[in-house]
Amino acid sequence: MAKKILIVGNQGYLGSRLTDYLQEHGYDCTGADMGFFREGLLYNPNPVKMLSREARTIEKTDIYGFDVVIQLAGISNDPFGNLSAELIYNPTREYALKIAKLCKEMGVRYIFPSSCSVYGIGQNLLNEDAVTNVQTPYSLNKVQVEEDLASISDKDFSPIALRLATVFGLSPRIRFDLVINMLCGMAITENRIVLNSNGEVWRPHLYIDDVCEAFRCCIEWDYKDGKLMILNVGRNDNNWRILEVAKLLQESIPGCTLSFLGQDKENDIDDLVKDRKIQDGVDTRNYKVSFNKINQVLPGFKARWSVEEGVHQLLIDLVRYGLDLRKFKQRDFYRLQQIEYLFLTNQLDTNLKWQ
Repeated sequence: MAKKILIVGNQGYLGSRLTDYLQEHGYDCTGADMGFFREGLLYNPNPVKMLSREARTIEKTDIYGFDVVIQLAGISNDPFGNLSAELIYNPTREYALKIAKLCKEMGVRYIFPSSCSVYGIGQNLLNEDAVTNVQTPYSLNKVQVEEDLASISDKDFSPIALRLATVFGLSPRIRFDLVINMLCGMAITENRIVLNSNGEVWRPHLYIDDVCEAFRCCIEWDYKDGKLMILNVGRNDNNWRILEVAKLLQESIPGCTLSFLGQDKENDIDDLVKDRKIQDGVDTRNYKVSFNKINQVLPGFKARWSVEEGVHQLLIDLVRYGLDLRKFKQRDFYRLQQIEYLFLTNQLDTNLKWQ
């Protein structure tokens, strides 16, 4: 009998692809989502059953009968308008813990997507034992949720936190505010790449289907050690400088130019593709990550996609789905700008709930 999976936050970038991926692999999936990005479609995902709930309103009865809950729902990127980081992120922490406690009570496996961005700045390859060095409220939130999960772990509850590298690749609800997706979109639609910074910083990159496979392997893993399992998800050779990715794209697309934001007026780009976390061309986030542990402990998992292979596939996919400049600049594909728009047009209140 197919395992039943509840994906909380199934209508985002990762959730849309993960739901399709798990259903394609024979799992019985149900989603729950606020619907901020419901209409932002590059192509149509497969149909999925939906709870008439979202992360903040899920109750014990909603979890009954599921084998696994994957807690994707949360705010990514940084606050906007006059809302403080606490107002944005505290509810995320509260409902992540609430749902985890319900899973503990019901004997349901709980998997949480954390982020390699918790390392922030570091030398050498950073493993799961490295001290976190958060640079943004988003990364701090991930660390706080991890701490909460660790605090309720015991012989009856063994949650898993997957610290994902920077994800890229095709999804029905693609995000173009993720670095490789953005560079690929810019290169295809404008035949140019404009970097927000000098591009010299390191990042670990991860193709989206490898993320989905990590979740699938965790669903099948009979992990019961009574403590929070933290795993970096990626592969060591996918630690690349941003500039190296840009040059790879430049080589892949004839005539594509490469420049840097602020170099001159012609290089200006609109607010959608500016990274507000980068000030005066300086990106403080700079880290390389070790992915040895996941290959040693997670049965059946291997990240198959290199940066080169993933970029090549994404370029093919974006052309296949007819990406043009109008679609590339569609607000729904930019997480911060879409939520900000819904808030500033009074569709969302200060708690980011529908008015």
